[in-house]
Amino acid sequence: MSPHPYRLGFAVKVLGAGGLKSSDTRRWQNEPHLSHSLELLDGVLGYLEAADIRMYRMSSGTIPYGTHPDLPQFDYRRQIEACASELARLGERARALDVRLSTHPGQYTVINAPDPELQRKSSLDLEQDALLLDSLGLGREAVVVVHVGGAYGDKAAALDRWALAFERLSERARARLVVENDERLFHVGDVLELHRRTGVRVVFDIHHHRLNQAPGLEAPAEALAAAYATWPAGVRPKAHLSAPRTELRLVKRRRPGERRAREVLAPPRLDQHADYVPPWELTALVRAAPGPLDVMVEAKAKDLAVLALRDQVARFDGEVALAEEYGSPGVALPSAGTG
Repeated sequence: MSPHPYRLGFAVKVLGAGGLKSSDTRRWQNEPHLSHSLELLDGVLGYLEAADIRMYRMSSGTIPYGTHPDLPQFDYRRQIEACASELARLGERARALDVRLSTHPGQYTVINAPDPELQRKSSLDLEQDALLLDSLGLGREAVVVVHVGGAYGDKAAALDRWALAFERLSERARARLVVENDERLFHVGDVLELHRRTGVRVVFDIHHHRLNQAPGLEAPAEALAAAYATWPAGVRPKAHLSAPRTELRLVKRRRPGERRAREVLAPPRLDQHADYVPPWELTALVRAAPGPLDVMVEAKAKDLAVLALRDQVARFDGEVALAEEYGSPGVALPSAGTG
């Protein structure tokens, strides 16, 4: 079967071109601001144009302290309003370059938490990112990716709380939100159930799926097809691609009766992401896709992993390499081997 068109992307850090910052990470005492993050993101877009990479996940800290409960002076709505013209210009440039932007709030954004205050704060994080994407003027492909959250000893109740929290979000946030299967608690079947109940779209993470398979959807191609079908016509589905670490580890462990921990050899943890992704992982995913697909490469080497994948896929599967949607950049591509 001929592969469908696809695009590759990476998250947050730019390691090529000597490394580029993507958000204002200064402490609150130094008055960080969205305006500085936007200047940095403009440089990132220039790099993406040169490398012809058409997907990018922005940092969860793009709006510094935007939802911090003790720092109201950084309220995200105030920062976004102050940067309206800069956001419009950056969004126009992203659209002109056909770069699909997204966000992925961190592990503390848990809308199914039993604690009402944590749930409220987590919902604000999603409202913030949705307003950011709207203010950039981006289309429906620009999404906010989340995990379900914790099970808290009762998985069914945790799913119920997620569905209720989703319904309480604004229409803007509901339209941007997508949910991803995870490697431990909530498999593809669980997030498909949330789609059935709320209409939320599903992002398929193949590495998480291998670690936490859904009964009846064990085959990756079947799980991908089910997640793919949750996306409406005209909006390209997303998938996440990564590989487990394979290197030997040195870890500190204390044996019974010992006062000090000692370093011992240990096998790798399969739930940790590797620096790069083998090319056949990408070719298998693309060939299994029911249609066009956008692939977020979640590798520690970030953009360098994307560039390496291109080179390697061209060697092992030229047909898949030709299916990637990228054009002819106006400047020399950065080497996959540079830092």
